[in-house]
Amino acid sequence: MIKGKKIVVVLPAYNAAKTLEMTYNEIPFDIVDDVVLVDDASKDTTVEKGKELGIKHIVKHEKNRGYGGNQKSCYAKALELDADIAIMLHPDYQYTPKLIRAMASIIANDVFPVVYASRILGKGALRGGMPIYKYIANRLLTLFQNILMGQKLSEYHTGYRAFSAEIFDKIDIEANSDDFVFDNEMSAQICYAGYDIGEVTCPTKYFEDASSINFKRSAIYGLGVIRVSIIYRLQKWGLVKSPIFKLKS
Repeated sequence: MIKGKKIVVVLPAYNAAKTLEMTYNEIPFDIVDDVVLVDDASKDTTVEKGKELGIKHIVKHEKNRGYGGNQKSCYAKALELDADIAIMLHPDYQYTPKLIRAMASIIANDVFPVVYASRILGKGALRGGMPIYKYIANRLLTLFQNILMGQKLSEYHTGYRAFSAEIFDKIDIEANSDDFVFDNEMSAQICYAGYDIGEVTCPTKYFEDASSINFKRSAIYGLGVIRVSIIYRLQKWGLVKSPIFKLKS
């Protein structure tokens, strides 16, 4: 805990057996209270590896629900465990767990209710091996999103995020996609609900066993991001009413 707030780290996993241990071993357990592993019908031994490491809270999807569907299970379990702060960390070791302390502290000290670990702040992305086409797409999409959503984030596409539990009382993540665009829908929901998002600089690693979507899936994701940003702006102008922006009472 930090300042009496319970911290739960959630690991949305798919075929993460080779990298799970490296990720898990760097989690700062002096402040982290629980770890949740959600396996999205992996074809490897991710679940067995999680049990071997002593992870007590393992959720296994019998059918693949997709990246967004995995996260829905992650946050549902974290809230079931009475988390005050939920931190999503990919178990593929692309992001360092050593930032958990900083991200949790920002929320626990009421600086920001949401914190993203940005690969773009500094030079971490290209130095860590991010493909140049992904870097360029990241920058263009982020610029587009910032303009339409009235924000100034360095990136929206990180898979390393921390949330105060209070935001789940306001936004409905179950209304979001089960695919990769889930992250951007959730970001849009958070902004629409009036929450501020803080950022910390994060180094990143691109290597063979780190998860990554191919060019075709990246293009589909990019189009989804553009769509979410446009719907956000139309919603703010009162021209549409999207179910993802229906706030809980």
